[in-house]
Amino acid sequence: MTLAQTQSLCPVCLRLIDADYLCEGDAVYIRKTCPQHGTFQSPVWKQGVGLPSFNTWRQSSRIPAYPAHPATDIVKGCPFDCGLCPDHVQHTCTGLIEVTMRCSLGCPVCYARAASQATDPSLDAIGRQLDALYRASGSCNVQLSGGEPTERDDLPAIIRMAKNKGFALVQVNTNGLRLGTEPGYAATLKKAGLDSVYLQFDGVDDSVYRALRGRACLAQKKSAIDACGEIGLGVVLVCTLVRGVNDSQIGELLRFALAQGSHVRGLHFQPVSSFGRFPWDLADAPRITLPELMERLERQSDGLARISHFHAPSCEHPLCSFSAVYARRADGSLGDPIGASCCSGGSSLAGTPPLTDNAEGSRVSRAFTAAHWSSPHESKAPLNDAFSRFISRSGADKRFTISAMAFQDALSLDVERVRGCCIHVVSPDGRLIPFCLYNLTTLDNTPLYRPAPDERNRS
Repeated sequence: MTLAQTQSLCPVCLRLIDADYLCEGDAVYIRKTCPQHGTFQSPVWKQGVGLPSFNTWRQSSRIPAYPAHPATDIVKGCPFDCGLCPDHVQHTCTGLIEVTMRCSLGCPVCYARAASQATDPSLDAIGRQLDALYRASGSCNVQLSGGEPTERDDLPAIIRMAKNKGFALVQVNTNGLRLGTEPGYAATLKKAGLDSVYLQFDGVDDSVYRALRGRACLAQKKSAIDACGEIGLGVVLVCTLVRGVNDSQIGELLRFALAQGSHVRGLHFQPVSSFGRFPWDLADAPRITLPELMERLERQSDGLARISHFHAPSCEHPLCSFSAVYARRADGSLGDPIGASCCSGGSSLAGTPPLTDNAEGSRVSRAFTAAHWSSPHESKAPLNDAFSRFISRSGADKRFTISAMAFQDALSLDVERVRGCCIHVVSPDGRLIPFCLYNLTTLDNTPLYRPAPDERNRS
C-alpha cells in the first residue's frame, strides 16, 4: 500500500527520481526505480501496537522559513543547488564546521572518512566559514567537528574566535580521548569559551568500541565525562546505534547517563546511516528505525522512558527525529516528561500547542539547545515568552533529554526531508549544505558534495 510520495536519488548515478513510501506488513519502506540502474528500497519506519503510525507522525502543516539571503540560485533543483538555495524551507539551528580531518581513532564507521594524516584548514579559512555562517544564519549554534577537533592544538583559539563572532553556543564534537587523558584540557577549552561537549559514547563495554571505533576506549571516555563534570562543562552523550552491535545496551546507556551527574545534559541516539566509511554492503545495512528505537528505550528501561513521551520535531522534518525532555529528581533519576527537547528541534512543552511556523520552531530549538546543553547555571535563553519562563524556572541541572536523529543515506534519501533540514555543514567555500547531503555517497562511495581531501583547503 502506498502511504506517500516524494522524490529521491538513484544511489548509483544520483539521478533525481520519484519515490514511494510503501507499507508491507508492519514495515514502511522508501522505494524508487532508476530507469538505468533498477529498483532500490530501504526500511524507514515500523508500525504496530503502541508505535506511532507513519502517517500520523509525518503529518505537518508548517509555514516554510525560506533563507533570508540565499547563497545559490535554483538551477538544477533540489538537492543539487545547495548553498542554501531559495527553495530551502528551514533556517539553520546548528552550523557544523569541520576544523580538521585528522583523527586519533580509525573508526570502521565514520561519515567523514577521517584519517590519521590530513592538512588542516587555516584559522583564517575557519574564520571565513564562521563569517559566512553568521551572515546566513545569525547567532545560531555552532558545532566544531571533524575528524577529531582536539587533534588541533589551536582549538582554544578557534573556540574563542567563534564566541567573539557572536554565536549563541559553541560545542565540540569529540571522541573524548584527549579530554580523558590530558589533565586540565577540559578547563582550557571551557576558559576559551566552550559551552558544550558532544561526546561520542556508543556503549557500556569495550566490545562495542572495538566494533565501531576499532579499539577499546571506554575508560578514556568515562574519564572525559569526569573531567567535564569537575569543571561544570555540559556534556551530551551521543550513541551511534547499530543493530546487532549495541542496540541491546540502550537501557543501560540511559541508566549510565543518569548516574553521571547533572553535567550530563542528555543522551542522543543516531541510528547508523551508510555514508563515508562503513563495513557492510549498503543494501544489507543493519538499520534501526526510530519507532524500533522508541520501543527498545521503553522495554530496556523498564518504562522509565516510554513511547508516549516522545514528540515529533518542530524544527526539521518529522521523519528525521524524536525527543523528550524530563524533569530530573534531586537524586538524579528521571522524573516526569515535561515536553519535547532540543536537537530534535522540539519545543512542545507539556500543555502547549505544537509549533507550526518553521522560523519559530528553529528559533525556539536554538534557544533550548543553547540553554540546556551548555554548562550548568549559565542562562542562554533570550526569549520573552512561555518557553523562556520554562527555561528559567527549571534550570539545566533539573532537566534531562532523550533524543534521536535518523540521518539519510543514498538508499533512504527523501528530498522533502532534505529541504526541511536545520543542521547545515559549512563547506570550505562558505556554502551551507544539509548534513545528509554533504555526507551522501553513492554505492561506490562517490560523494555528492563533500570535497576530496586535496580540495578541502584550497578556499
